[in-house]
Formats: sequence, C-alpha cells, structure tokens
Amino acid sequence: QVQLMESGGGLVQAGDSLRLSCAASGGTFSSDTVGWFRQAPGKKRDFVAASTWGGASTYYTDSVKGRFTISRDNAKNTVYLQMNSLIPEDTAVYYCAAATGWALKDPRDYDYWGQGTQVTVSS
Repeated sequence: QVQLMESGGGLVQAGDSLRLSCAASGGTFSSDTVGWFRQAPGKKRDFVAASTWGGASTYYTDSVKGRFTISRDNAKNTVYLQMNSLIPEDTAVYYCAAATGWALKDPRDYDYWGQGTQVTVSS
C-alpha cells in the first residue's frame, strides 16, 4: 500500500514562492503518473499538474502554466511542485496523488492520495 505525505505548505505573500514535496512510502511510483491537485474551501478538487510515464511528460492547468513546475526524483520516491509568483487565487489545500494506470486531470483515476498541505497566499 503506497502512502503519500505532502509537506512544504505555508503562509506567504503574493509574488512569493513555495516548493511542495510529496514523499511516497510502501511502494514506488517511478513508472506511474503522479499529480498535484488543490481544493479551496467550498470548491471541488481541481487538477494542477501531473507527471506521467515516470516523468517523461508533464501537464499543467492553464492558470499555473509558467509559474508552477512539477518534477520528480524517482530514486527518492519524491515529487515536487515548485510554485513561483504565487497569487491569492492559489490559496488551497494541495494534494498529491499517484495512479497505477493512466491518469491525468480526473481525480477519480488516481489510486493513492496524501493528506494535503495548506497553501495560503496573502495579498
């Protein structure tokens, strides 16, 4: 059973940067798809970014393109989300997820989830 643990969230000001980490234990995701999602209060969980086929391809939602970067260190079983030029609209709980099969933007395609880490961006 794969377990995921996010870290790196916090309270920052608009324009600041944060790097989220997601460490896997109990298994590996070197060849799997790993994604980041976020959920603001009262809203559904939205896709942010994904790294597929062990890191061969990356995808982003339009609102974070050019600001966020997903990367992975398969040797460390860790995925990162570098977030630059943060804006208040980025405020949410951020979740990492891993899929054993094909997955991209639909959270229902992911098999494992972390507990989430809060990111708050003040204006």
